[in-house]
Amino acid sequence: MNLGIAIKSVRRQMGITQYDLSEMCGISQTSLSQIETSVKRPSPRTIKKICEVLEVPESVIYILGMQDTDVPESKQNVYNLIFPSIRNLALQIVANEHAALVG
Repeated sequence: MNLGIAIKSVRRQMGITQYDLSEMCGISQTSLSQIETSVKRPSPRTIKKICEVLEVPESVIYILGMQDTDVPESKQNVYNLIFPSIRNLALQIVANEHAALVG
C-alpha cells in the first residue's frame, strides 16, 4: 500500500500545490513531502484531514494506494480482473470532486 503516491496523485489532479495542501491540512510541507515520497506513513488522523481538505472519501485514497503486492497470490487473478475498473472509478470520483470545486 502506497498512500503517499495516492495522495500526491489526487493533489496534482486537483491542481493543488504541496505547499497549499500542507497549509490547508495544518501540517508542514516537509511532512507532506515525506508522506508523498513514502519516507513517512501518514497517521489515520492525517489521512482523514487530507481527505476532508481534498473533499474525497478516504476509501479513494486507500483504493488508489493499493498495489499488487498487497494482494495474496491466490487472489491475484481476481485482483487483476476487477482492480482496473475500481481504480478508474476512484479516479472518476476525484475528477468529479475537482470539477465541483472549480465549477
